[in-house]
Amino acid sequence: MNDESGAPEMRSVIAEAKNAHLLKSGFGKLAGFLEKSRELDAVLGELAEIGDETTRGSAERLRQQLSAFEPSITMIGQVKSGKTSLVNAMIGRPGLLPADVNPWTSVVTSLHLDPEAPRAANGATFRFFDDEEWSRLVEKGGRLGELASRAGADEELEKVHRQIEAMREKTRNRLGRRFEMLLGQEHEYSSFDEDLIERYVCLGDDFDAEEDDDPASAHQGRFADITKSADLHLRRAELPLKLCVRDTPGVNDTFMMREQITIRSIRESRICVVVLSAHQALSSVDMALIRLISSIKSREVVIFVNRIDELADPAKQIPEIRDAIRQTLKKHEGPADAQIIFGSAYWALNALSGSLGALTRESAEALLNWAESVLRNGELNGSPLETVWHISGLPALFSALSERISESVGQEMIDRVARSAGNLTKGVQAASEFVAAGDGNAPRILHLDKAALNAELDRIEARSLDRLAQEFDTMVAGYHNRLDRAHANFLERATASLIGHLEKHGEEKIWSYEPTGLRLLLRSAYQVFGTKLQRCTKTVFGDAASDVADLYRRAFEIEDEFKIAPPGTPRIPPPVSIDQTIALDIRGNWWRSWWQRRRGYQAYAEAFYKMIKAETDPMLVDLKSAHIEAVRNDLTAALKDFLSEQRSMLTSLGEPGEGGRASLEEIFGGRATKERLDAIRGTMDSLTCNAA
Repeated sequence: MNDESGAPEMRSVIAEAKNAHLLKSGFGKLAGFLEKSRELDAVLGELAEIGDETTRGSAERLRQQLSAFEPSITMIGQVKSGKTSLVNAMIGRPGLLPADVNPWTSVVTSLHLDPEAPRAANGATFRFFDDEEWSRLVEKGGRLGELASRAGADEELEKVHRQIEAMREKTRNRLGRRFEMLLGQEHEYSSFDEDLIERYVCLGDDFDAEEDDDPASAHQGRFADITKSADLHLRRAELPLKLCVRDTPGVNDTFMMREQITIRSIRESRICVVVLSAHQALSSVDMALIRLISSIKSREVVIFVNRIDELADPAKQIPEIRDAIRQTLKKHEGPADAQIIFGSAYWALNALSGSLGALTRESAEALLNWAESVLRNGELNGSPLETVWHISGLPALFSALSERISESVGQEMIDRVARSAGNLTKGVQAASEFVAAGDGNAPRILHLDKAALNAELDRIEARSLDRLAQEFDTMVAGYHNRLDRAHANFLERATASLIGHLEKHGEEKIWSYEPTGLRLLLRSAYQVFGTKLQRCTKTVFGDAASDVADLYRRAFEIEDEFKIAPPGTPRIPPPVSIDQTIALDIRGNWWRSWWQRRRGYQAYAEAFYKMIKAETDPMLVDLKSAHIEAVRNDLTAALKDFLSEQRSMLTSLGEPGEGGRASLEEIFGGRATKERLDAIRGTMDSLTCNAA
């Protein structure tokens, strides 16, 4: 952690929206989830009052999980789509993030919105690339440089190297010649303003432009070349829950370095908002954007078509644009059923700022045109301000996000906490009933003491983890074989297609080949693996829970059907690395150059095979190693956490009576009434059932 040397102490001077109350609109579909969350928190509080110290600690940890819940939404979009303006509207801070076309967003910026944060709790953290990441950029030119090098595109490679040298020189001028010492560090601030943000998150550079002598831009983008990510924390009392809105540079950064960071953001987020411009909604230049969302379920994607304020006739054009988007997504294997929302960040920002009178004449005419269309459908009511806010599309976007949070990541969190709480309740109830079954003349002693319980739990843990590892390795082996077969088949088919083209057209007509088939095969192999793995994991987790339940039965002499709920199977994240840009995706001079440098069919075939194999090998490596290891770690952590919870509960119950500690009767006999425990367990069962 490192504060920028010499940075003056500042007060946060972020412009607060005049009509921030508008942000409350659209979150109605969170009501059910929020009610479940409050109900679960209440019964956990009651459970903490009933149990011993271990029970209280476990209950409080579960309450903390509820309190810390922060669903994340990743924003990606076209150039000039107004994505960052939309983010500013969503967070109710007009002008917070720089939204001009140049400078442009260069950093993944996570905005953490908290309705309960103190008013002064606006903090910021900026992280820089580490040495390895920076070296990859300056030595190889990032992904684009690697791609051009493999393709032998000398002209493109030279251009990349010129741009890198220009960037390095500007970085030296801004940060000093020892700027590399900043790599791997982070700058943290207890407050921030728009000027500070611009130093880190917008480049403000055009490598082909003349030097900018404007003093106002002297500090703009000062650290942006080496900044990897930014985290901004804001109080937003109008929201019903914590929310993380993640603004990304998408796939358009100069060296394709941040494409990888955007891909990682999508992988880690359950909801993705794709921002398009009404003027160029999914044109042919946006295939990279379609690829980026092709591996995500349609239900997890929301498409927001922005800038409808610039349409001449929104009522007529919007249905046409919607149909065109659907057709393009279907044609290119995108999420064709994704919800599409039309709106205007410009209208939303003016509504928030109370400056509707500042709308341009064209924008005002478009507003009236669209308002009349919406009014005919009976969707409008409220004041003029609320009407503008409604047709800006923000309430519809919030509603779509609320629905997805409630039914996916939010419900999964409720399920996870309710399962753990239900198991905790069953443990307390088992101890209570064990006490109640005594004759009252002498304290009851468990059949298994703490040492015996620990030994049994060690065996259960070792057996379960070993089985999970074996099953996982077996499935991974089959998965690797499917990936390798798909890869080999694609290379053979693509090379055969090239030879066929040469035989039919000769060397004068340039050939191209779509890599869509490879992505479909790899995605299919991953989906088969994920389905089988979840089914197998469910069995392993279920058997581990049965073993723990059997231990309870032996320790507490339970004769009836006693069950412990197994942990839920962690989500298998989408294989978004499949969708990174490769050589075959790019059309331009470098491809023509590669083509024209070859002579002879065999030379074409050998060079093509070698280049495409080198391009696609990293994709397979990621699918086989980093991606799969992340899945393995998630599954192993879920099983370990479950067994750790059970160990904590069981061993604490095995301790009373040892070393002068209180007996089970003293802990549970007077307070843990059957009625209270039955009521708590009923609530837990209901929440878990609803979550299933």
